Order: sequence, then structure tokens, then C-alpha cells
Amino acid sequence: MSARKLVMIVYRLLQLTFFGLVIADVSLDLGHPWWWNFLPIVLSYVILVVAHRWGGAPDSPRVAREPLEVDPPVTGRWSALNSPADRTPSHGTHAYGQTYAIDVVAEPEPGARPGFRPLWPLARRNGDFPAFGAPLLAVADATVVRVVGDQRDHLSRTSLPALLYLMTVEASVRDLAGVKRIVGNHVVLDLGDGTFALYAHLQRGSLTVREGGRVTAGQQLARCGNSGNSTEPHLHFQLMDGADPDTARGVPFTWRGIGVPGNGEIFEVPAPATPSQPT
Repeated sequence: MSARKLVMIVYRLLQLTFFGLVIADVSLDLGHPWWWNFLPIVLSYVILVVAHRWGGAPDSPRVAREPLEVDPPVTGRWSALNSPADRTPSHGTHAYGQTYAIDVVAEPEPGARPGFRPLWPLARRNGDFPAFGAPLLAVADATVVRVVGDQRDHLSRTSLPALLYLMTVEASVRDLAGVKRIVGNHVVLDLGDGTFALYAHLQRGSLTVREGGRVTAGQQLARCGNSGNSTEPHLHFQLMDGADPDTARGVPFTWRGIGVPGNGEIFEVPAPATPSQPT
């Protein structure tokens, strides 16, 4: 186990200890000063700061790298959100190797994707979004090194109350539960030369590959879903320098024939003439 992975485990255990102490103190009246309950959470952040100073920023890339050119992971008409073309880290954090990550949503035609609503409806079914169930393709010839596909696809979080719930409650709980609950159903491909591709928020039951298997560029891996820490059906795609998002650092990418679409930019990818089949 790497030192960075150990730091993350200890961090989460201390966070859970904090919540446990608060609940126990309220329920059992442990009798110690109230501030005692906050010692684990303070210690957890001290550990992160020490790890940062000792080993460099724990999640940011160590050295600048040229973007790796790979094929697009989708076909059809899509638009980009949280793009590294606009800022890095694209999602506001280097954590989980997502410095250069991008989110894409299907836009088969203008207005086909339901937009954000302040109050109503609170949530929408996944079938209302054209991205749900869209095929996701291997961006290069690769080896499958991680497959998780048993998490449910939840309703959308595209109203203000639902988004506040996601940001203040659900995201925190998922972070404590570990990276699996953040990225949801996912596939990690080993592209070679120390580079790995992560496909996150996949549809439950749609994965067509197994760990250890080989895939070819353009081969279908799974379908787009809404599992994990997700507001609506979409693909979260990123390159990283390790197979474990908990300890990996981001790697920049560019999609062949497209580049890196900016936030709100529409891009189209023609379907392959002869789609590859799983092996």
C-alpha cells in the first residue's frame, strides 16, 4: 500500500471517528468537553497538510506533460461541462486524479436535454436525459484493470433543493465512503506508458468488459449512467497516472479530431463504420 493511499484511509477514519463521537456524546452524554469531539477532524486535516508539505501536493501533477491524443469516448452530438479547456483543475480540485477531467452530456438536438430548474421538478428520471444509455467506447487499445458496475443509477439533482442536498450531504457521505462511491460504476483502462483512462458514472448492468481483458479502440465498454456523485446522466472522463483514482494524478488529454471542447461547446463524433465487439 502506498503512503498516499494510507494517508487517505487514515483521513477518512478520523472523519468517521468525529461523527461517531458527536453521535455518542449526544446520545450517551460522555461527559468530556464539547471541543474534544473535534480533535479527530482537526487531526485529519493536520495529516493532509503534513502530507502536502512532506511529499508535495498530494494530488496535483508532479511535472507538466504534453496532452496525450486519444479517440473520443462517445459518438453523436454532445456538449462539454467542467472542461480543462477553461480551467485546471477542471472540477475545482486535484483529488481523485481529476485535474484534467471533463464531463460530457448528450445534446442530440437543441433543447433535448432537460435544463436546470430552481424548484420543480425536484428530480427527473434518467430516461428524460438523452445521455442515459448512450454507448461509451474505448479511446485506445488497452487492458481493463478495474471494473465496478453494481451501484444504482439515482434520480437527477437538477433543481436547487436537490443540488444543495448533493453538495451539503450526499457528496460528504460519498467522500467518506471512498472513491468507489464518488465515481460510481466505472471502468479503468491501462493505455500503457503509465497512463490510465477512467470512465465514471456508468449505467448499472451495462458494462461489457472484465478486469484483465483486452479492448481495442472504438470497442463499447459500457453505457452512460447516473451512478455515484452525479447530478444527471453524463460521462466523466479523465486520464491519470495510476489505476487507483484515490492516489493517481491527472494527465492532460486531447481527443483526436476534436481537441478539448470548452464549457458549453457542442461537438459531434461520427459513429464508427464497424463497431468493435467485446473480447
